[in-house]
Amino acid sequence: MESLFTTESYAKTLDRIDALTPSQKPQWGKMTVRQMLAHCQKPLEIALYNKDFGLKSNFLIRTFFKKAMYDDSSFRKNMPTPKRFKVSEPKDFTTEKAALKELIEAFYQLTPNAHLEPHPVFGKLTTDQWGKLQYKHLDHHLNQFGV
Repeated sequence: MESLFTTESYAKTLDRIDALTPSQKPQWGKMTVRQMLAHCQKPLEIALYNKDFGLKSNFLIRTFFKKAMYDDSSFRKNMPTPKRFKVSEPKDFTTEKAALKELIEAFYQLTPNAHLEPHPVFGKLTTDQWGKLQYKHLDHHLNQFGV
C-alpha cells in the first residue's frame, strides 16, 4: 500500500495534482474539481492540526471500517461524503490547489515517529496508517478526476 510519507508517492501525488485543470470533469460523483481540491484538504487538517470538523465515531465504524481505511483496496466510487466534508460553495482553483499542495508538503515533512492525535472517527492510528490513509483518500479523488 502506498503512503504519502514515501518520496515516490508524495512526488507522484503532487504531479497528479499539477495535471488537473480548472475545467476538469469528474468521472463519477457531483464535486467540481475546485470543490474536490478543498475537500481533500480536510483530512490533512485533521492530521496536522487536530481539527475534528464535528465528526463523530461509533463502534461500528471503529470495528468494521477502520481497517479498510488503510488497507490495499481502493475506496469505492460514489462512497457517501461525510456531511462535514462536503464542499458546496464555489472555490478558486488556483487557491485551493496551492493550499492542498501546501498541506501535503507539511504532512510529508512530518517525521516517521511524529505524534499525531487520534483520528476523530477512526481513533488511534500509527504514523504508517496515517500515511496510507492520506494517500488512499487523495488517490481516490485524483482517480475521480482522471489523473
